[in-house]
Amino acid sequence: MSSQDIPEENLPAEQDSHGHGGVAVADEKNPFADPGLPPHEHRIQDIDERAAKRSERAVALLFTVSMLATVGFIVSYVAIPIDKSIFVFPIGHVSALNFALGLTLGTALFTIGAGAVHWARTLMSDVEVADDRHPIAAEPEVRAKVHADFKQGAKESAIGRRGLIRTTMFGALALVPLSGVMLLRDLGPLPEDKLRHTLWAKGKLLVNMNTNEPLRPSDVAVGSLTFAKPEGLEEHDEDFQNEIAKAALMIVRLQPADIKDKQELEWSHQGIVAYSKICTHVGCPISLYEQQTHHVLCPCHQSTFDLSDGAKVIFGPAGHALPQLRIGVNDEGYLEALGDFEEPVGPAFWERG
Repeated sequence: MSSQDIPEENLPAEQDSHGHGGVAVADEKNPFADPGLPPHEHRIQDIDERAAKRSERAVALLFTVSMLATVGFIVSYVAIPIDKSIFVFPIGHVSALNFALGLTLGTALFTIGAGAVHWARTLMSDVEVADDRHPIAAEPEVRAKVHADFKQGAKESAIGRRGLIRTTMFGALALVPLSGVMLLRDLGPLPEDKLRHTLWAKGKLLVNMNTNEPLRPSDVAVGSLTFAKPEGLEEHDEDFQNEIAKAALMIVRLQPADIKDKQELEWSHQGIVAYSKICTHVGCPISLYEQQTHHVLCPCHQSTFDLSDGAKVIFGPAGHALPQLRIGVNDEGYLEALGDFEEPVGPAFWERG
């Protein structure tokens, strides 16, 4: 249906002040004629209230879908396990949580945008307005014009008359920020004292990371570097990565006469010392040992620690010495921990006191 098929009295009034179709005459000062704007063509929604209602319902449906998608985002975030995976053709196996979060949040944002675009294209005024350029400075007359234009735009948007659109739009805009609020859950819960403790405890055997066998003092040669983990911690455990990141241990055997720190000597066994493998700068695993100097080097930022002197920092950005684990030998002759680390391992954190 075109505007030519509608009785003239049903058509919206023309706004001649906008200069539709006006043509200027070229002259020496202005060599290019102004073609003006083409005659305004009325949309079906401008002349048929039933079509306008259909557009209104379509916009409201998009906003409603946005609200449902936001609720779906929140439900997915809470209900879907982080380690669950699903097969999605043609992508393959992906994280179910990431897929659900991306799909629901994308839908929520897209439908708000699509609803706004459809609203503007079908129900808001589509009359093109030509306006002269004006100075950037906001004169009182300009401010008055802006206020008048705003009121006119609000009137032409029909937001006061289209209650269904207004209600669903406000609902969609009010709910979609909840997606971001839900993400704040990853900032907590607070670690409490979890960063202060590891799996090491009195009686825990020192297990060789390579052989997965308990260590005896005879297994550690002078000048060697051995990596150990707590007894009972296996690589197939669900929390293996979290626990080994705190409990990883490096074992070095020194000549007792080479140990300068009194406490280090007391916490060792026959020159065998056990220190955290986690660098106190940013938590990189330490793996480089210099036998002659008894220095260990972090490969990430070259923090260097002296294992003969309480693992104190002698070079690099690390802020404090490596924590030492007090060790001994049990009745069967295996190396064992005599407790947990006396201080938190790894980089400094705000609860360190």
